[in-house]
Amino acid sequence: MLPHLLLVLSPILAFLPSAAAHGIVTKVVIDGTTYTGNVPNAQPTDSPIRQIADIGPVKGANNPYLNCGLAAQLATMVVPANPGSVIQFFWGNPGGQNWPHNTGPIMTYMAACDTSTCDKFNGSTAKWFKIDQLGKKPDGSAWYQKDVMNEQPIAVTLPTQVAPGGYLVRHEIIALHLAVTLGGAEFYPSCTQILVGGSQTGTPDQTVSFPGAYNDNDPGIYDPNVYDDTAAYTFPGPPLSNLASASSGTPSDAGSSSPAATATKGSGTTKGNKPTSTSGAQPTSSPSSSKVICRLNKRGTSLTRRAMGIAQHKHRVGFMRAIRDAFYYS
Repeated sequence: MLPHLLLVLSPILAFLPSAAAHGIVTKVVIDGTTYTGNVPNAQPTDSPIRQIADIGPVKGANNPYLNCGLAAQLATMVVPANPGSVIQFFWGNPGGQNWPHNTGPIMTYMAACDTSTCDKFNGSTAKWFKIDQLGKKPDGSAWYQKDVMNEQPIAVTLPTQVAPGGYLVRHEIIALHLAVTLGGAEFYPSCTQILVGGSQTGTPDQTVSFPGAYNDNDPGIYDPNVYDDTAAYTFPGPPLSNLASASSGTPSDAGSSSPAATATKGSGTTKGNKPTSTSGAQPTSSPSSSKVICRLNKRGTSLTRRAMGIAQHKHRVGFMRAIRDAFYYS
């Protein structure tokens, strides 16, 4: 019922006033060194994070700003990193508010600045390869994007075999709270300029362009089942690169990179199955054991009703959160 209601409501809610509830990458931490980004349209200071013109989303998979964000400008710094370095991305609002959304994937790409140094490289010609992706948590009940809403950074490990040189790191959140309608997805890409050291020789087996890697009707962008906790999620774009770290994307057990892949959830112990006796003897019932069984059955019925009530409550809460997001965070 919830997806159908959102399908009806989201075109209306999309036009309601919003409350400055979008966001940007406010800073990155690379091997313990912090680099702060610039507020959109403010006087820029030295930073490796490319400054964008607005905190709002990029709309549409064919938007030319899909590469590095709305009217992204070249940054002045190209900062050092090593193969296997960990980059932490912090998201928020320049006004101090937390990142407002909690539904949708987080993906990270790299592209070599192969025609110039990264502080002069035009990202519109970049050839990107995917190094990390996070979707739903293993039990399917929440997205890793919810951690960002709770002020947690996203840590991404750089490939250990990538060739040395200058790279753009494109870190992206796709907010899907309105993705039950075609064109409802909100893209938030951000680019950071780094210089990778070492003597590795690895090259990506597949690259894509932005725009070009996504379509508005891709399953992971237009998703009528986005609020169904049991539905598998399909990541848009290419699969993880051959260069991606071995740990990249592994927490996202409920997502797949291939439209043909399906998510499989671990099954617990099946309740209600009777143990099979290996002997011919059957237990003899007694009045006392019958009373115990009766009490257990009643308790089981109560637990079942309680579980159903909890499930219905969670369903209602999910619906109200979706309406809240649509009102205030679009």
